[in-house]
Amino acid sequence: MAYEGILLGMGNPLLDISAVVDEEFLKKYDIKLNNAILAEDKHLPMYDELASKENVEYIAGGATQNSIKVAQWMLQIPGATSYIGCIGKDKFGEEMKKNSTAAGVNVKYYEDESAPTGTCAVCVVGGERSLVANLSAANCYKSEHLKRPEIWSIVEKAKYYYIAGFFLTVSPESIQMVAEHAAAKNKVFMMNLSAPFICEFFREPQEKALPYMDYVFGNETEARTFAKVHGWETDNVEEIALKISQWPKASGTHKRITVITQGADPVVVAEDGKVKLFPVILLPKEKLVDTNGAGDAFVGGFLSQLVQEKPVEDCVRTGCYAANVVIQRSGCTYPPKPEFN
Repeated sequence: MAYEGILLGMGNPLLDISAVVDEEFLKKYDIKLNNAILAEDKHLPMYDELASKENVEYIAGGATQNSIKVAQWMLQIPGATSYIGCIGKDKFGEEMKKNSTAAGVNVKYYEDESAPTGTCAVCVVGGERSLVANLSAANCYKSEHLKRPEIWSIVEKAKYYYIAGFFLTVSPESIQMVAEHAAAKNKVFMMNLSAPFICEFFREPQEKALPYMDYVFGNETEARTFAKVHGWETDNVEEIALKISQWPKASGTHKRITVITQGADPVVVAEDGKVKLFPVILLPKEKLVDTNGAGDAFVGGFLSQLVQEKPVEDCVRTGCYAANVVIQRSGCTYPPKPEFN
């Protein structure tokens, strides 16, 4: 099977500005652990404050880009993955390009002249993280870029597509183009619920894309928010996963599979009207560095097996392995080679 360009990701490329902070800092900026939000004016001073901390790290990130890089790392086949998003013409953008290309991903960034490369504040307390994204250039992605023949050819070459829900705030039009292409050509289209605020405030574009989703990823908080928004009288994650998997589909080629992670609790997989639970690899608290990128890494590991047409059990097991590696390091980073078979 030819793997070149088999997996395509599209999303918001962000440079993570990551530092260990304290409860005071969270209070000051009115942010919560294990949450992801878009920056408002009150959050803007936070970036300089983080940058001035002696433990600060700059790591190429953005949810979709993280997942694609982890899938690429697990596959160890150069050029198996591609990624599309928007960066600025600046130092951070160059850094990002260098970092992702070195990771083996075929990146095709749209470069915006007017906005700086997006950043994400990663505030770590006791290994848990709070994310505040200042999209800047990432917010400037236009479907015109996607329509360019040299970019659309990458879409046509891919057989699997993954887009984090965060991109719904940027270019729903681009998402629909890829979703409709996948449905027409019997390819596999996948998205992530990504954050409670996406389920709450971007319900309309999310619902428009949902019929095209062959796989829906998310965590327990996002799943419960999705259920609440849709008036489902339950916060039972297994029930919610099942209901999402039974949402009407645009194309009958693939049945929808819902995959919900729950931190240290088992991964919930709903398909064919049934739910399966898969235990995760437990990690002693003292080995936890930070949970930034854990969910992204899980998806990346999962996708690396899915594109090889492995059964869902193998996909979940590999996802759990990748997440376990990433939470023992700062940000969504990994050693040179996976130790996994």
